[in-house]
Amino acid sequence: MVTEAIILAGGLGTRLQSVVADVPKCMAPVNGIPFINFVISYLKKEGVERFIFSLGYKSEIVIEYINKTFTNIDVEYVVEGKPLGTGGAVKLACSKVKGTDVLVVNGDTLFTININDFTGVHKMKDANVTIALKEMKHFNRYGAVEIDTNFTLQQFKEKQFCEKGFINGGIYALNVTAFLSENLPEVFSFENDFLEKNTGRITFCGLPCDNYFIDIGIPEDYNKFIDDYKLIQFHKKIKGSPGTNNFIGEVFFEGLFTLLD
Repeated sequence: MVTEAIILAGGLGTRLQSVVADVPKCMAPVNGIPFINFVISYLKKEGVERFIFSLGYKSEIVIEYINKTFTNIDVEYVVEGKPLGTGGAVKLACSKVKGTDVLVVNGDTLFTININDFTGVHKMKDANVTIALKEMKHFNRYGAVEIDTNFTLQQFKEKQFCEKGFINGGIYALNVTAFLSENLPEVFSFENDFLEKNTGRITFCGLPCDNYFIDIGIPEDYNKFIDDYKLIQFHKKIKGSPGTNNFIGEVFFEGLFTLLD
């Protein structure tokens, strides 16, 4: 079990500026609760004990909120002096990791996978990186990811309309030692410059995970999460009333129910 996590939470959230202004993207409010709260709560529920936050834009807002709200977690902060890209941010944050492997998650994405199962596959495959994959239909916002029957990553496809396929769900299990042994620049993209360029040379695995997934990077999906939150809150209020025990979304939303208790 991997019990450390790097949370990438330094994004400006340019595409969200029309609905959420003047705060980092991870602090976008959902019924008054910053989105990062859901990410931290989910990881805690899954057994993560140590959190390393990679911050940039208005980092003081995130630090103040976490220090006030989560007083009982082991936390470290790494603040970029300049934009480093996702790869540079991960590389810098890895300097604070104590173990051999670490989870890497995005502060604007919630994917409620089973972390124990996920990291178990990562270790069993002796992978440098294992990616949590989400199956999507009729999408063009994300590039598709192909794996073989042994879960070995075969190819990243460019963004284009896809009837059905797997996307990168934004959760990684990363072998820190192997990652830092690469000749990595200071500024680079983890996805484009590390994963895509090294597919086939380095052992990358992908694990399909059929769990709740949301990326609030655009207003439509941010508003969808707000609607999902309201739906679950409503269900929790009426649960137990006649005719309400078979809520259609309960299996899909299972990870969220436990976060909203």
